Amino acid sequence: MRRERRQHHSILRPDPGAGSAAMPLWDFQGSTMVTSQYVRLTPDERSREGSIWNRVPCFLKDWELHVHFKIHGAGKKNLHGDGLALWYTQERLTPGPVFGSKDNFHGLAIFLDTYPNDEATERVFPYISAMVNNGSLTYDHSKDGRWTELAGCTADLRNQNHDTFLAIRYSRGRLTVMTDVEDKNEWKNCIDIAGVRLPTGYYFGASAGTGDLSDNHDVISMKLFQLMVDHSPEDENIDWTKVEPSVSLFKSPKDNVDDPTGNFRSGPLTGWKVFLLLLCALLGIIVCAVVGAVVFQKRQERNKRFY
Repeated sequence: MRRERRQHHSILRPDPGAGSAAMPLWDFQGSTMVTSQYVRLTPDERSREGSIWNRVPCFLKDWELHVHFKIHGAGKKNLHGDGLALWYTQERLTPGPVFGSKDNFHGLAIFLDTYPNDEATERVFPYISAMVNNGSLTYDHSKDGRWTELAGCTADLRNQNHDTFLAIRYSRGRLTVMTDVEDKNEWKNCIDIAGVRLPTGYYFGASAGTGDLSDNHDVISMKLFQLMVDHSPEDENIDWTKVEPSVSLFKSPKDNVDDPTGNFRSGPLTGWKVFLLLLCALLGIIVCAVVGAVVFQKRQERNKRFY
């Protein structure tokens, strides 16, 4: 697939001493600090929030975002947090409770969550998850966003001595998230969802937050590529700036429950599923009874012929 990098939606390492002037197309907020090597969204200190947002809305229908990041700190296992979020949303520069940014947003969020708030969870952290919102959904920190999660995976991305990368691809209604956090210089699939509809004209951003626990959350680079793909005439005639963020799902994200492998599986059976299973079982019993009766009758007739 042919692609071209779009400079006005990308962050490269700034020149030494240039500070925020090296990135005139990006705005900063909160505890964000620009250095010659990275953009630090939060230091390893408690109760800090920071974000960085592109000033230029993105009107590409097909794109791929590569993020070079580093999450690290002095905290030991489960004594660090809270995580990093990558955004493609209508809103920008609005602080809030979701990893330093606004809740009830419009658009796409990818969460790199490093701390399990739900003590009953079986999933392994750090955990990457995706959420699409039309403004009506609330991210539940106490459940680590499980009720609104579309898909996710475990990724050992914290306190690594090598480079860590994340790729987000959106093309022809398909959302794909891949990681390169194992120092293998290859992408590993994490999330793959079809039926995703995202409008054009939204903004890219990154944010992070700390609470009682903390970490350094650094963005080293963000590179956006335009994907050169063909669309149907119907897609070309759509005004994508007016599309509402949505996902066509066969099941609700609220059915998600934890899986020790780090992914999610279907949750407890709902009422209609139980009804269908009982109906199928009843039909199976009836069929078996009819077949058994026919076989028994034929055996009886065969036995009569021997007398």
